[in-house]
Amino acid sequence: MNNPIAIGIVLAIAGLFAADLLVFGGDIHIFLGRRFVDLIEFLAFWR
Repeated sequence: MNNPIAIGIVLAIAGLFAADLLVFGGDIHIFLGRRFVDLIEFLAFWR
């Protein structure tokens, strides 16, 4: 991965977070965090 691609990905992620804060009030962060914790626990079960 070169620098322009990495910068583009970072800008896209930052834009999604900014849109989430403006449109939904930041609720998507909490939802994604909880789902990520569930995924980690699920993967730990199969380990």
